[in-house]
Amino acid sequence: MAQFRMNGSKMLAVDLAGETVRALNGSMVAYEGQMNFKRQGMTGGDGGLMGAVRRRVAGENVTLMEVTGQGTVYLASEATEITLVHLQGDTLLVESSNLLALDGQLRTGVQFSGLRGMSTGQGLATTKVEGHGTVAIVSDGPAIALEVTQGQPLCVDPQAFVASRGQLQQDFVTDANWRTMLGQGSGETFQLRFNGHGLVYIQPAERSGGLAEV
Repeated sequence: MAQFRMNGSKMLAVDLAGETVRALNGSMVAYEGQMNFKRQGMTGGDGGLMGAVRRRVAGENVTLMEVTGQGTVYLASEATEITLVHLQGDTLLVESSNLLALDGQLRTGVQFSGLRGMSTGQGLATTKVEGHGTVAIVSDGPAIALEVTQGQPLCVDPQAFVASRGQLQQDFVTDANWRTMLGQGSGETFQLRFNGHGLVYIQPAERSGGLAEV
C-alpha cells in the first residue's frame, strides 16, 4: 500500500514501491525515483462511454491521473491545506473539487447530491470513495472534522462543506421565511442538516457562487 505522509500542511508526499496512487491531474510538483504518469479521466467508478456521459451530466468533471513507480511523488493544489482521511472499509463522500489523491486500490463512484450540489455550484453529484486506504482532501484553510451523534443533528453551510463519512442521513433545509425576505434573516438561507453518527469535514471559508448567495 502506498504511504501517504505530510510535508508541511500544504504538501503531500506519497512513497511508492510499485504501487499506484490516483491524484488530481496536474497536482504533481516534484518526484524522486522512477515514476509513470497516466491521465485517467473523470473520477467515478463507472467505465465506458455511458459512465463518462453520466459523470459529465452529473457535473463530476474533475480529472485524475495514475502515478505508478518506485520513489516519492510530491503533490499539492494551489497551496490549499491538506487533510488525510484513513478509510477502514467505510465510505467517504467528498466534493470533487476537494479531492487531491487516493490509494489506487480504493473504489470511486458518484452519488447524487441534489440541491446541495446546486447550492454550491459543484454539480448534481459528489465523489464516493470506498474501501481500505488513504484519501487526501484539500480545503481553503485547515479542515475541521465535526462529529455527528444520534439525536444531535449538525447544520452546515453548503459553501463550507468538504466531505462526510459514517452512517449519516443528509437533508436540505432553508430559513426562507418572511424575515429572510425582509432582509432580517441569518443570511444563511440554505443549510445542510446531517443526522446519524459520523464525521463532517468543513473548511473555514465559503466557496463563491451557487444558490447559497441568493
